[in-house]
Amino acid sequence: IESSLSKDRIFEVYVNQIFLGQRAYGFASASQIYFGKKLRDLTTAEIATLAGLPVAPSTYNPFVNPKRAKGRQQYVLARMLQLNYIDQATHDAALGQELKPRAANYAVEQAFKVRLHAEYAAELARQLVFEVFRDETYTRGLNVFTTLRKDDQETAYAALRTQVLAYDRKYGYRGPEAFIELNADPVVREQRIEDALVEAIDSPNLVPAVVLQASPTAVQAMLQGGATIDIKPDGLRFAAPSLSPKAQPNRKIVPGAVIRVTRDDKGIWQIVQLPQVEAAFVAASSKDGQVKALVGGFDFNLNKFNHVTQAWRQPGSSFKPFIYSASLEKGFMPSTLINDAPISIDPNLTGGQLWEPKNYDGKFDGPMRLRQGLARSKNLVSVRILQAIGPRYAQDWVTRFGFDAERHPAYLTMALGAGAVTPWQMLNAYSIFANGGYRLNVHLVAKITDATGKVLMEAKPLQAGDETHRVLGARNAFLMDNLLKDVARYGTAARAGSALKRPDIAGKTGTTNDSHDAWFAGYGGDLVAVGWMGFDQPRPLGERETGGGLALPIWISYMSKALKGVPEIAREVPSGVVNLGGEYYFVEHQPGHGVASVGLEDMLPPEEQVKRESVREQIF
Repeated sequence: IESSLSKDRIFEVYVNQIFLGQRAYGFASASQIYFGKKLRDLTTAEIATLAGLPVAPSTYNPFVNPKRAKGRQQYVLARMLQLNYIDQATHDAALGQELKPRAANYAVEQAFKVRLHAEYAAELARQLVFEVFRDETYTRGLNVFTTLRKDDQETAYAALRTQVLAYDRKYGYRGPEAFIELNADPVVREQRIEDALVEAIDSPNLVPAVVLQASPTAVQAMLQGGATIDIKPDGLRFAAPSLSPKAQPNRKIVPGAVIRVTRDDKGIWQIVQLPQVEAAFVAASSKDGQVKALVGGFDFNLNKFNHVTQAWRQPGSSFKPFIYSASLEKGFMPSTLINDAPISIDPNLTGGQLWEPKNYDGKFDGPMRLRQGLARSKNLVSVRILQAIGPRYAQDWVTRFGFDAERHPAYLTMALGAGAVTPWQMLNAYSIFANGGYRLNVHLVAKITDATGKVLMEAKPLQAGDETHRVLGARNAFLMDNLLKDVARYGTAARAGSALKRPDIAGKTGTTNDSHDAWFAGYGGDLVAVGWMGFDQPRPLGERETGGGLALPIWISYMSKALKGVPEIAREVPSGVVNLGGEYYFVEHQPGHGVASVGLEDMLPPEEQVKRESVREQIF
């Protein structure tokens, strides 16, 4: 660094970026957070207080440890006097000035302050800029303009956190985060409480507190800054098992326990907890790929891993539409009859052992139309489709949507989404269905300027409608859109159609084996969006947890606001598609020319035979 920058310049960069506690990076930020002033308006006493922070921001934080902060300030003032930066009169005046940081409960109030949360997007933008400008990223005074929309980002952030907290609450209180010893010496006791609260990671609306007194009917706790709160019975219900005399020691709320609290809309304090599950959500324009909202996890402070771009997870049933799309090119029709019946797959076709796939509900419904198979997410239907068209063909087909062939081995398990994708990939892929077949370069950074405002780089997004970027035939895109709308109309995502009350809503739910991952990917209006939920170390989300129950609510909550006032999009029937009896077909794959049925010779279990005969009577 010294070979390209002077020591003064290195120091300038350092003081503008160093962490100084309370989410303050740089002295200008710290000045606002601690004193509510601009740097130029600080007194000598306040300047000395901030100057004492770099060595140990937590220890000398004037909010949580005013005594230590005052002692450190006195040391800094003494050194300033010794080095002739100030004279004796200024030194004495500063020593005598009463230190008045913002209100003692400011740190707590900040946790409840509504502000824009785009930390994952900001970090992603930083990484993208660094790839181009390297070290100049931090020294050139660059301005980075993103494609995010404030309202969309706020809506997505709130939707994701609400759903994650609701899921976490459903599975009960796990106990305090930590325990400290409350020493009999008041000074030692106070210091231990302060240290514990400083070490607890900040998370909006989930405030750390140390329990002072605890009983099944009341808890008293201390917050940062020394404020104490009383939690009454209404706020104890969630954690009631941990207040029982019979609670396990590691789960019991006792004096010295470090817990999380929040205030509800009525101002009542409640015991809560940090969730263990993670989630991701990303939305973009299906016209030009501009990202409108990106939330890479529950809380950037807790986990900086961006699940939108970095989490490779099995897509489960949300991957089925790409297999169905491939089948349309092989003569399959929306009315093709496919048998939803048991099947045993040879190990050579699965890349492993003998495979007997099941439907999510464990039931078999016999012959059904391809359209119904997708809407109801029937696994046996998808497997038979892939078996008929060939895994190699499907593996090649999905690459046009931006998927990596090597992450989707050419085995029949691909029919159920056994490969690996990221939410970012799924966003790109579903945008192709959303815009009629065009590949976009989904992007976050709109432009970059230097300190003078000169544009250094600017995105030139691909536009839907440009035939040079078509990757999916208009007919295929039309039929797939039509099929995916039924998923939201009466299928596994019917909740989306009824909640949004728009005919242009389409998408697909996804739930992986043992409910390790929950997905919903879909679109409406000119927006395409993907939601995901799961644990970083994959484990079951719950016995009956699905993409429709976990990821879909995030998507609906976002879309219900983002699509307000957005015109509905009606698809025109492309050339080469005909409508016969209310069903759409490729002109060359009409009944009598396309694949009529698959697997009807496969036997259902005896108890399902009656159902099959009933279905056949209805069809024929």
